[in-house]
Amino acid sequence: MNRSLKSLRSRAESLLPKMMNADMDAVDAENQVELEEKTRLINQVLELQHTLEDLSARVDAVKEENLKLKSENQVLGQYIENLMSASSVFQTTDTKSKRK
Repeated sequence: MNRSLKSLRSRAESLLPKMMNADMDAVDAENQVELEEKTRLINQVLELQHTLEDLSARVDAVKEENLKLKSENQVLGQYIENLMSASSVFQTTDTKSKRK
């Protein structure tokens, strides 16, 4: 009985490093998967940040263009108003004074 116990113990001791290595390999594989997922998520976040920066810059450019166009429209509106006031075609007619 002593021999079988020693034999069993010897077999267990020889299997233990293999089991530990298999466990470590599983943990390493799991860690690798986690690391790859974290890397993928970080890359997505960075890409979204760059996209947001690009969109923000575009919004700023559109705002500037909008202000410029508003200013130009005001100038053109004033110009048209001045032309209309200078032209006799657009003058208001006083029908009461013509009848007299």
